Amino acid sequence: MRMINFDQIKGIAIKQIFGPNAQAVSGLAFHSRRVVFSSIFFSVKGENEDGHQYIEEAIQNGASAIVGEDSVQFSRLSERYRSCSFVVVEDVRAAMAYISKYFFNHADEKIKTIGVTGTNGKTTVAAYVRSLLNLLGTRSGSIGTTGIWSSKEKLKYVKSTPTTPEAIDLHRVFHDLKKAGDEAAAMEVSSIALDQKRVDGMVFDIGIHTNFSEEHLEYHKTIDHYKACKLKLFEQSRQGVINLDDDGMGMDLFNCFKGPKLTYSLSPSSEADLIGTGIEVMDSGSMFTIHYKSKSIRVFTPVFGAYNVANVLSAIATALMFGYTIDAIASVLAKLESPEGRFQVIQAPNDSKVIIDYAHTPVALTNLVDEVKKIQHRRLIVMIAGIGIRDFNKMPKMAATIEGKADEVIVTVDHPGYHDPQIIINQVMKGFNEPKASNIHSALTRREGVRRSLGLGRTGDIVVLTSGCINNAQIVKGEQIPHSDEAIIREHFFQSQ
Repeated sequence: MRMINFDQIKGIAIKQIFGPNAQAVSGLAFHSRRVVFSSIFFSVKGENEDGHQYIEEAIQNGASAIVGEDSVQFSRLSERYRSCSFVVVEDVRAAMAYISKYFFNHADEKIKTIGVTGTNGKTTVAAYVRSLLNLLGTRSGSIGTTGIWSSKEKLKYVKSTPTTPEAIDLHRVFHDLKKAGDEAAAMEVSSIALDQKRVDGMVFDIGIHTNFSEEHLEYHKTIDHYKACKLKLFEQSRQGVINLDDDGMGMDLFNCFKGPKLTYSLSPSSEADLIGTGIEVMDSGSMFTIHYKSKSIRVFTPVFGAYNVANVLSAIATALMFGYTIDAIASVLAKLESPEGRFQVIQAPNDSKVIIDYAHTPVALTNLVDEVKKIQHRRLIVMIAGIGIRDFNKMPKMAATIEGKADEVIVTVDHPGYHDPQIIINQVMKGFNEPKASNIHSALTRREGVRRSLGLGRTGDIVVLTSGCINNAQIVKGEQIPHSDEAIIREHFFQSQ
């Protein structure tokens, strides 16, 4: 329980308070069903519903304070619920961020925070940073698409969003990581999270930029708005790590970010601070040479693909900003851990390989296939997916990207949401020049798509399963239906034996 005086919290634009100015608060919630006794309920407006419609339900469930934007409704309700505080704010999402930060005792300021943004690579970089800092002796957690991790283990959280948690959950995680003894946290910061003010009030110790290409236009509508949201992270960062190879946003960031920064590149002719060259792909990972200042060090790390070597460079730059030497960093790279479902190679019993990777944009799919082809194989089988909760205009581009690059292509559906899966399949198919080609197949569910892909695999083949699950589930009509590619792979090969 914590006493909160609403008009004394910095950062909140309060327009009016009906009822008591202060309340003893036991918890925070933005879903009325999650309200407990003496909670603050934030009446957030979502895509489909408005939290202001659930205020009375929240009060019945024990809310002692309501934060929202409707002064007329609050004035009326305050006459009926006189012991409850009704706080009218300019922006309920910004208020939720600042109140969450306050309620959890500014835990984000008591650990080092590393924010990672980019169209592709956020999950991988956050995982690499967490792993590298732990190997070097700085206890670190991570927050993102594959879950919440402390320095020791994956933590049990029901995530509020696929990538960057809502502010209440985010600050609870920081509090829990600090309580567990962690000293740092690397987190994915999506463009949508930045636009929705989930990280308002935070100042990141380091902001990392991976790359920029078209994505999330179902939300942002224009590429310029998407880019502007990405850039916001660096307005809230003390130091920056920037990918100079990225044509989409790299130089923009380099020119506009005025804080201390380190740049990275895979180009030998680059003037980046940190350069990786001579990439050699092997069955167990990659060898490459790190160039930093006057040193060149040949290293091995268990990652695949040039784009992942670039991601490793961003983690190395982060460790350098933490004060570690390049020699100390190089000495532990062979133990670097990758995240779940990112170029995850599974050796199948029939001497084929199955690779799970979250590639869900045309750029990511191109990079993935180019790197997979460097591994010895007989035939290449690739499953792509139309994502029902994402931009429909992107779906045909995934088909156009893979056409002619694989021996067999399976088109399936990820997270159909409220859409008919067949409509999603049809939308993807529009991108093929020859959608009725004998090597192009379809499956209306991801489970069916995975099984179809595995069934096409033979000795010496590589089966690539792209796109992927959020929180080990498929989102169908608002519900999260449990799903695991790995479980299906185990079932398939066990039943096949």
